[in-house]
Amino acid sequence: MNVDLDVQYAIVDDDGEPPSPALIRTWVEAALHSQRDESELTVRIVTADEIQELNRNYRHKDKPTNVLSFPFEKIDGIDLPLLGDVVVCAAVVACEAQQQNKPPIDHWAHMVVHGVLHLLGYDHIDEVEAVVMEALEIKILQGLGIGNPYDFSPSLSISRK
Repeated sequence: MNVDLDVQYAIVDDDGEPPSPALIRTWVEAALHSQRDESELTVRIVTADEIQELNRNYRHKDKPTNVLSFPFEKIDGIDLPLLGDVVVCAAVVACEAQQQNKPPIDHWAHMVVHGVLHLLGYDHIDEVEAVVMEALEIKILQGLGIGNPYDFSPSLSISRK
């Protein structure tokens, strides 16, 4: 598998400690495993302000969120391995990990895998799609030695919409 990965950090000191590019690559490759031979994508780690602006502009939800995915829209006649961009909010991931009593690094892995699966066309808009996507997330994360990300007693859960 050949993955051209660009990891960007656009955070401030109080957003917490983000994972290394090497860890992000591990999670991206796990999500892509056997799905694509060649891929190009960006994972951008951002502030709450930046992800709120993206969420407002593209999803019409004026609040920060944990992860957004922006799939590359293919152009007829041009075959490129571009997948798109995954944008992860460091502050939201840190807050959710604490609220869900999860190790922060496990939640980071989940959010990166989740975002990459969206780039591959998976979704969780309806219950059937959600079951398929969540099962795949669980399988990928188990392969990384991470427990079921949906098995927790949260005060806040990941939104499906």
